[in-house]
Amino acid sequence: MRWGFLLNIVGLLLVCIGLTMLLPLGWALYYQDESRLPLIVSLAATVAAGGLMYGLTRNQDYSGAISHREGMAITALGWLATCIFGALPFYFGGVFPSPIDCLFESFSGFTTTGASVFTDVEIVPKGLLFWRSLTHWLGGMGIIVLSLAILPFLGIGGMQLYKAEVPGPVVDKLRPRIKDTAIILWQVYILFSAAETALLMLGGMDLFEALCHTFGTMATGGFSTKNASIAYYASAYIDGVITLFMVIAGINFTLHFQLLRGRPLIMWRDPEFRFYLGLFLGFSLIISLSVYRTAYDSLGGSLQYAAFQVASILTTTGYATADYELWPPLAQCILVLCMFIGGCAGSTGGGIKCMRLLLLIKQAYQELFRLIHPRAVIRLKLGEQVVSPEVMSSIWGFFLLWLGLFFISVFVVAATGVDVLTSFSSVLACIGNIGPGLGGVGPTDNYALIPPLAKGVLMLCMLLGRLEIFAVIILLVPEFYRK
Repeated sequence: MRWGFLLNIVGLLLVCIGLTMLLPLGWALYYQDESRLPLIVSLAATVAAGGLMYGLTRNQDYSGAISHREGMAITALGWLATCIFGALPFYFGGVFPSPIDCLFESFSGFTTTGASVFTDVEIVPKGLLFWRSLTHWLGGMGIIVLSLAILPFLGIGGMQLYKAEVPGPVVDKLRPRIKDTAIILWQVYILFSAAETALLMLGGMDLFEALCHTFGTMATGGFSTKNASIAYYASAYIDGVITLFMVIAGINFTLHFQLLRGRPLIMWRDPEFRFYLGLFLGFSLIISLSVYRTAYDSLGGSLQYAAFQVASILTTTGYATADYELWPPLAQCILVLCMFIGGCAGSTGGGIKCMRLLLLIKQAYQELFRLIHPRAVIRLKLGEQVVSPEVMSSIWGFFLLWLGLFFISVFVVAATGVDVLTSFSSVLACIGNIGPGLGGVGPTDNYALIPPLAKGVLMLCMLLGRLEIFAVIILLVPEFYRK
């Protein structure tokens, strides 16, 4: 393991993250708010720390390819460093009473979880609000993918970095060079972000609010500039635009690229997309019928609120237009089920992912088929592609680790004195990168009253969920450090 090489790359990554603080600084200067100095100090501290790490390790050999272990280590350490230094604007801005809250907001932002400890977000300076939303957007497509796009030397062996960060059991490669794949993904990401921003401005938002809510939507994060989230606007048009782009953000971005290249049927031919779309439409219809005449008087209104909330939870965005804890039990159960599923592989959504769930269902059916036809030779397929036993082994390993870490985290959070419902839903919302849950962390509540130890556990859950367990948990395995 080339630790000097690893620290060198993490140092460069911190320099890049520090420079992105120029964007919220621009808004702070525009609004002349009190976040100007905190952002300047944070920018300087982050760039200085990154520059120092780079300078102390500059005599490194970049000729060798990045190994699988190095790729995982760079990804985990890079994300950890980014989340820690991303908390500096909140710390120097004095918006939280304790450093743990600053870290919680930063981890929640970069991992696109959207779980907030702000009790009144509308009094926060605009510069800090923009930084808070920008962390979503940077973390949504991935800070490592961004690094691959802008740091040319990472192209050597960069596939190991790409695989460690991009969510899903199977990694799509759009171009022979991984740098070109990273650039394409960011181009598609920026294109959709620009389109949503324009549409939200047509709906009455100013540029600042449109950008912040676009960042929260396309990254499936969920941070809003309003205490009431999207419900503040009380606009069917804005609900519709954000619902559409939440659904778009939950789709594999390689499919978007193929669609933009003029292949209109590519999505429908993809079995994961059909499964994802079927879940969204089916759950939206069931919840619409469930809340009709129980929570809303019109069928149109029921469909509007149901579709928005299903899209928000299924894609792990976490925006809210209604207090779904007041909905009928059936509707709430479906939303909890959505929390376990998540978006498609290769999307900005969190959760277990539709592809994994679909393959597990297919394998379960295959085992039933074998009981009926014991001599049959059958292969597990996803569309026209045969799924190898290695991929299924990885999926089962991920699934069991996910469940194990989930229940352990629930027990630890409950041990801090948090009630059972809140412990269960807060861990589910954080490891699934969703944000709002049920009980004390419902859509009208926040995480401010969660004990510090429990917040630490939830931050770890956020990172585990965003990097899909392996890249983080592997650092705790002793064999990882042995030659």
